[in-house]
Amino acid sequence: MSNVGERVEILQTGDGVRLRLRVKPGGRHQRLIGAYGGALKLEVSAAPEKGRANAAVIRLLSDALGLQRQRVEIVAGASSQDKVAVLKGCSVEEITARLASANIPARKRLAGNTPAVRGG
Repeated sequence: MSNVGERVEILQTGDGVRLRLRVKPGGRHQRLIGAYGGALKLEVSAAPEKGRANAAVIRLLSDALGLQRQRVEIVAGASSQDKVAVLKGCSVEEITARLASANIPARKRLAGNTPAVRGG
C-alpha cells in the first residue's frame, strides 16, 4: 500500500506520459503496490534475467491500466529496480484516473522536477 500522502508523479510528454517505477522482481504476485517516493511500486513474479521481469512489467502495466502492450515502453533502467516507463498516447488525467481506480493516488509532475534513474 501507499504511504499516507505519497503519490505517483506523472509527467506529460509529447508522446504520452512518463512515470517512474520501482519494481520488485521474483515476487509472489503480479500487482501494483502503490506510491513509493513518487514512483509506482509494483511486483512481478518473473525473475530479473534475460528481460523476463521487464516483459512482465509491461504486461502488468498494460493490463492494470487498460492499455495495449505496444503503448507501454520501458525507456530507462532496464537492468535496475528503478525504471522509467512511457505510456504512449495517454494523458496525465487519464492515467491518474486509472491509478485512482486501483486506489493509488497520483499527481502531475512539473517538467523541471525529473529525478535521475540508476542503472541502465
